[in-house]
Amino acid sequence: MKLSKNALAGIALLASAALGLTACGSNAGTAPTASGSDAAASGEGITVYNAQHESLTKEWVDAFTKETGIKVTMRQGSDTELSNQIVQEGAASPADVFLTENSPAMAQVENAGLFADVDKATLDQVPAEFRPSTGKWTGIAARSTVLVYDKNKISEDKLPKSMLDLANPEWKGKWAASPSGADFQAIVAALLELKGEAATEEWLKGMKENFKAYKGNSTAMKAVNAGEVDAALIYHYYYYGDQAKTGENSKNVTPYFFKNQDPGAFLSVSGGGVLKSSKKAADAQAFLKFITGKKGQEVLKTGTSFEYAIASQVDANDKLVPIKDLQAPTVDPAKLNSTKVTDLMTKAGLL
Repeated sequence: MKLSKNALAGIALLASAALGLTACGSNAGTAPTASGSDAAASGEGITVYNAQHESLTKEWVDAFTKETGIKVTMRQGSDTELSNQIVQEGAASPADVFLTENSPAMAQVENAGLFADVDKATLDQVPAEFRPSTGKWTGIAARSTVLVYDKNKISEDKLPKSMLDLANPEWKGKWAASPSGADFQAIVAALLELKGEAATEEWLKGMKENFKAYKGNSTAMKAVNAGEVDAALIYHYYYYGDQAKTGENSKNVTPYFFKNQDPGAFLSVSGGGVLKSSKKAADAQAFLKFITGKKGQEVLKTGTSFEYAIASQVDANDKLVPIKDLQAPTVDPAKLNSTKVTDLMTKAGLL
């Protein structure tokens, strides 16, 4: 039997209502979307609120379900959108697991007291530098801060020695960033933790004078490639991901790693945690253990996300600079304060 367009629309509307999710974050424009199995409808399996790249998490989900038989429903949204959603839902949240791209959203949910302790066997798979000191969630992947620059415009000897140099007058109008995104705000959160409020406020003031704003890291990199701006402060995987495809948006671009424990060498930890309110805690913990285990981390090493594998002694993708060579500063992910960052960025006129 063929359904009319009106009938199909009605079914879709009912399905959306059943999800019961609305976007709450400052980055939200649409409600989080659901994908994956029919676990929600059947009452089986677990629900993952996913702020990681959907394609990456789907690889994890498919491998986990194949190995364990446990079904997984993904509800997709941004870091800020879903962390706000979870805090609003509180103990009534239907989420079993929360995955993010950056740490501040995890810290927000942790500070609201909504995470269960991560099983010790899972924590033991992840080196201490890639998880919070509290043990309330864990790192699942990482991304390095880089300055991508136009190699036709800037010689290597003219590159800034520190990310902080981008606030100096000689960089006025020469660099770009995407300040409204969670990626960039995580970088500022690390600066706040490493250098303190006064230094962060001063740097943001200089940034406001010097930089050009773009919507999204990919757009900022494309602007560098097109000659619109000399450099952009983004995460590494945008460059490597484009290079692995056609390279058309990065052919004139080179990534520069600050190293030397500079704030610009910040390695942002993507997080995973189990909600205290989960009715399927054992399955939720099993999922977190799987993605930080060898098979889960191999997805990062051999896949197309180009994020860093950080757990179970799995090396990074061969195309990436090894983590040990990044010389990243040590930052406790639990201390990254997204609320203070947005306050400071708003004060500086960046948001």
